[in-house]
Amino acid sequence: MDEPDVMPDDAPRGSGTLRNKRIVIIGAGIGGLTAALAFARRGANVHIYEQASALNEVGAGIQVTPNGSRVLAELGLSDAMDAASIVAQAVMPTDAISGKVIARFDLSSQVPPYRFFHRAALVEMIAQGAQAAGVEISFDVRVESIAKDGTLNTNIGEVSCDLCVGADGIHSISRLLLGNTAEPEFTGQVAWRATIVAKDVEPVARIWMAPNRHVVTYPLAENLLNIVAVQERDTWAQEGWKHSDDPDNLRAAFADTCPQLRDILGQVSETYLWGLFRHPVAKQWHNDSLVILGDAAHPTLPFLAQGANLAIEDAYFLARCCDEADDLATALARFQHERALRVSRAIAAANANARNYHLSGLTRSLAHTGLKTLGFVAPDAFLKRLDWLYGFDATK
Repeated sequence: MDEPDVMPDDAPRGSGTLRNKRIVIIGAGIGGLTAALAFARRGANVHIYEQASALNEVGAGIQVTPNGSRVLAELGLSDAMDAASIVAQAVMPTDAISGKVIARFDLSSQVPPYRFFHRAALVEMIAQGAQAAGVEISFDVRVESIAKDGTLNTNIGEVSCDLCVGADGIHSISRLLLGNTAEPEFTGQVAWRATIVAKDVEPVARIWMAPNRHVVTYPLAENLLNIVAVQERDTWAQEGWKHSDDPDNLRAAFADTCPQLRDILGQVSETYLWGLFRHPVAKQWHNDSLVILGDAAHPTLPFLAQGANLAIEDAYFLARCCDEADDLATALARFQHERALRVSRAIAAANANARNYHLSGLTRSLAHTGLKTLGFVAPDAFLKRLDWLYGFDATK
């Protein structure tokens, strides 16, 4: 993989209040790594502590939409993104029962591009950029508690900092330490992740819609096809997406779909199943020395491809707020206020998609007719409706 660009010493930064500040980040996922890079490029001394033994993401795809790509480009990763991703050309809603394409909505005009990444490649790319900017990453470190002054109590001893950033995901200790104790609610949906070998696949995201379930497929680098399948069911499944399941269970859930989709699922040899839970947006994102972002603050259902993109936005905007403000309290208050408004809108849109993908009966027929008409009469209208999402620029 190409080495990412590094910001030159004379590149513009904020007020300089972060220079030589010690920033500790909990979690080396997409949000944590992006935050580390953003803080480091503004002059902070950054150290990430990760409880895993390595950057060992389970193989799966991820969509980086223009709002996320815009931030990564600003952080100097344009060339690295070109090397590690596939540029998406379209979104294709498809009737999973008949196999007929309902509409094709063009993505090729998106600037910056809409991209398909292998999750591990995206994590590696941002990690390389962060380390090139001077970020240190320590593995096998478990954070057990965080004092009010920001001191972390870990299995390797105490760690002090000027600011601790909790990027520790849906099972965040940081979220709990800030008093956010609301329990998640099972949505009645489970999802499978898988990849198969597939050459010469058109670079489109295809949404295969069926009553009470759907599948999303899109290509990844190295001749892989990413598969995410969602089914409504009463049976609870554990949250988190690293739990193995029998591929036959996936195939059985879509046994009545079209031959093309059944052929794709028939090639799955390994899959992971997880339950989808709706978490409330955290009421409190920070105190004097601790702040949370990404899934730790606002877990998002995967029906708008925005979980990672919102974390990337959070990461950049947090560093920007801290660098532009005269004091940390003002910066963190601004961060929560502005980001909570945006992520709440994105979460609501994702929840709506969960319903729209799974329609049945007459409602389904009417909705598909509407999509087909939109694709024929006003194909640009689909993206215009999402301009508030894809056109957002966290760097401005």
